[in-house]
Amino acid sequence: MKTHEIRQRFTDHFVAAGHTAVPSASLILDDPNLLFVNAGMVPFKPYFLGQQTPPFDTATSIQKCVRTLDIEEVGVTTRHNTFFQMAGNFSFGRYFKEGAITHAWSLLTGSLDEGGFGLDPERLWVTVYTDDDEAAGIWEHTVGLPAERIQRLGMADNYWSMGVPGPCGPSSEIYYDRGPEHGREGGPVVDDTRYIEIWNLVFMENERGEGRGKDDFEIVGALPKKNIDTGMGVERLACILQDVDNVYETDLLRPVIDVAETLTGSAYGANHADDVRFRVIADHCRTGLMLILDGVTPGNEGREYILRRLLRRIIRSARLLGATGDTMERLMDTVRETMTPSYPEIADNWDRIRSVAVGEEKAFLKTLESGTRLFRSAAEKVRAAGGTTLGGEEAFALHDTHGFPIDLTMEMAAEAGLSVDEGRFRALMDEQRARAKADNDAKKHGHADVSVYRPFVDNHPTVFLGYTDRQAEAEILGIIRDGALVDRAREGERVQVILDRTPFYAESGGQLADRGTLRAPGGAGDVEDVQKTGKRVWVHSVAVTGGEFAVGERVTAVVDDAWRHAARQAHSGTHLIHAALRQVLGPTAVQAGSMNRPGFLRFDFSYGEQLTEDQLREIGDVTNSAVDADWAVNTVETSLDEAKAMGAMALFGENYGDRVRVVEIGGPFSMELCGGTHVDHSSQIGPVSVLGESSVGSGVRRIEAYTGLDSMRHLSTEAALVTSLATDLRTPSADLPERIASLSARLREAEKRINQLRAAEVTSKVGEYLAQGTPEGEVTVVAVRLPDGVGAGDVRTAVAEARGRAGAEPVVVLLTSVTDGKVPFAVACTPAAVDLGVRAGDVVAAFGAEVGGRGGGKPEMAQGSGSSPEGIDAGLTAARRAVRDLQQ
Repeated sequence: MKTHEIRQRFTDHFVAAGHTAVPSASLILDDPNLLFVNAGMVPFKPYFLGQQTPPFDTATSIQKCVRTLDIEEVGVTTRHNTFFQMAGNFSFGRYFKEGAITHAWSLLTGSLDEGGFGLDPERLWVTVYTDDDEAAGIWEHTVGLPAERIQRLGMADNYWSMGVPGPCGPSSEIYYDRGPEHGREGGPVVDDTRYIEIWNLVFMENERGEGRGKDDFEIVGALPKKNIDTGMGVERLACILQDVDNVYETDLLRPVIDVAETLTGSAYGANHADDVRFRVIADHCRTGLMLILDGVTPGNEGREYILRRLLRRIIRSARLLGATGDTMERLMDTVRETMTPSYPEIADNWDRIRSVAVGEEKAFLKTLESGTRLFRSAAEKVRAAGGTTLGGEEAFALHDTHGFPIDLTMEMAAEAGLSVDEGRFRALMDEQRARAKADNDAKKHGHADVSVYRPFVDNHPTVFLGYTDRQAEAEILGIIRDGALVDRAREGERVQVILDRTPFYAESGGQLADRGTLRAPGGAGDVEDVQKTGKRVWVHSVAVTGGEFAVGERVTAVVDDAWRHAARQAHSGTHLIHAALRQVLGPTAVQAGSMNRPGFLRFDFSYGEQLTEDQLREIGDVTNSAVDADWAVNTVETSLDEAKAMGAMALFGENYGDRVRVVEIGGPFSMELCGGTHVDHSSQIGPVSVLGESSVGSGVRRIEAYTGLDSMRHLSTEAALVTSLATDLRTPSADLPERIASLSARLREAEKRINQLRAAEVTSKVGEYLAQGTPEGEVTVVAVRLPDGVGAGDVRTAVAEARGRAGAEPVVVLLTSVTDGKVPFAVACTPAAVDLGVRAGDVVAAFGAEVGGRGGGKPEMAQGSGSSPEGIDAGLTAARRAVRDLQQ
């Protein structure tokens, strides 16, 4: 039975039983605790936590999941996968243990003709929680499972919670006996390899307190409503129904291994090391494709780094298996063929997926070639010195300077029989990352205690009037101060106000929230921010500027007209920029994020190359042509399916409801799903000034632009600058580019001549520098600070010249300078000094530590650069001391 049919049978069974079929959520959810959705119940967390009231009492889904904690284990065993599909059925108070158990049993053992999976009941075993006599009784007396095939386990195995205070409860797991050839008799408590778990039924009936681990927490009471959460592993069931040993042999992953064999010339099954690499390729290709599908692009932080790591492990594994050319497109195309029957959206987004994956391969192949050489050199030095640990500094240099991921360094070190000083590497990374970060916690609710909002989410969803109104009369339903409900808010306080209706737009979709005021007969306040909670309630952050507000009071909510007007211009301008990008660059230039505030927009998009000046100019022309066309901006509410049929674009990673809002500008020119506020006609956007574009990560570019009056001010400033330059240079404006190019060429020539003269001056004084040498043991040390402005190349040239003039004497030369705040330095050792045990790299390390830098090279010559000129004197002293200590 193909995996796609397994999915369909599961869904059909529960829909027939009255469950609402819920599509898989994106792998990327707005959850500060998760990089990716990692379990089937995650999209339903707000219902289980009591933060929202579910719109249905039963549901079923096939949820995409990614778990990345055990990436290194993927392929080593056949039990670890990063991407998997979790089929589940959920009950929010409708049925409990008996319903969950009988539903699972009837589907697993039902005949194929009747829509079941046709498993032999004699091969099914179950486990229940230690004291869950109710579940055990249902299995034995209602289902008819023999008591000897019902086993009991403790909290670590058969009790479920989310790891934080909240709902929890005992579980019952269903196992399939694969037969004596797979292990020992005795059920899952004896051998969970022979008896493979296929379904977990969780009976949420309690509430847990604080604690750690799977079994170190207190049960604080019973839930007011009992819920069911189940998870059936689609891939595990596929192994059974397709009669294969593991998931890599199923119809989803074996085709990828087959293609990898063709591309590499190696054979799967020949040896364990190669088998691991084949499985890494198959697993990571599928996960990578699904992440790119949901809008992730390779980068250096968070989920973007996870994707980059997966893609680079594919590439390196293919190389180790013998691949010599490009492999990514063939491998990903195979995944597309296997996964599209279940996820047809893959076909619609294939060009973008292929572009991201292939672009990362091309970039990494260059890194892999140079980084591997550097790693081997560093590893050889460690072994030559009798060591077993690659230093954290070397690992950091590979990562920071050469783009070689630490995970790859650690894997290669393990293959070479070495370890890595990961602690030192992490410390260096922490130092590099130490920078100020904007703290949005004050206005984002995340997973803080949101129970204070629950009555409003359940019973008083906010009526949003902002599409048509900028002023409205409203009632104050609640006031929250310091996380607690209060009756009043007085002058000088900052509070959160919940209204029954509001004209204020709450921040979402990249658009900042409206600003404005609240007015009441006895009070006034400034609305500084508006956020949504539970997707249903608008929470207004208000600074009370006079009098007081009280719950139940009527107020006038007024949006700042100027703010809203400029915000609408920027948001509508964002849509035009997106459409222009796709027209100029093609359909693979897809939105990867945006931010718009009054008069300014920032738009991130997937694209693998830097844009040319001509492309930027054309994007600006297309955008402003759309402004000049004065197209009507139309909005329509419709179903998600109808919106897609219309050709409306959706934002990857966004979760849309059944009803969506389509914003259309110029017919087919721009049509997107969007809940933001917009102008009525494109001409109201005003001129759009594209400021430029930049890279924000591998395969992601960013365009910034002004709109409306801000655009006019920008253009006026630019015009004034051009006029000033033309006047100063006594050149017509039209001739400025040629005049500036000529001046730049003359300046470069002058700088080149100055550098030549400076280098000649430094070289001419080499004899003076040698005369300043002082003895350190048997070695003469020349440690000199050159005049400021001497560049790294000239420092290196002077050091080499000094070493040559030193002849056969044991001499070490260290020269340094300060240039543009940087500290270039170089060290040279004569052969006689090297024979005495002094290595240039060791001296560089000693000096570099004092000037905030590092470097490297050969025993005779090494160089580096620092960032702390104030440490030069201490560095020169440290270098002399190092020469003395290094002598054998």
